[in-house]
Amino acid sequence: MEQAEGLVPERRVRRWRSVAEKRRIVELTMVPGASVALVARAHGVNANQVFKWRREFERGELPAAASAPASLLPVVLSGVDKAQTNSGCIHIELQGGALISIESGADPALLRTILESLRK
Repeated sequence: MEQAEGLVPERRVRRWRSVAEKRRIVELTMVPGASVALVARAHGVNANQVFKWRREFERGELPAAASAPASLLPVVLSGVDKAQTNSGCIHIELQGGALISIESGADPALLRTILESLRK
């Protein structure tokens, strides 16, 4: 089968959406009388994806951006001296007695993933 000259199939590019953008789209679908399909189409998203985001929203997995810092763990500094501050290491002791040590040069993305998993 030959393809007509000049006709190139449109390639879809996967778009990454922030949590805030997902929340905004989901909240638009929660308005009485709103159509998930129409809201999804207006934002260039598949309706099935919006339904998935709605389930995540209902389970509390799409936190509001303003509330994210409030869910951080409390921090207490203890026994800090010059020798410790130059070592390039952070020690986090959790209430249950677990200790997390972060050496200098640690991967920031991995560290973020680990610390965010503590909130769950």
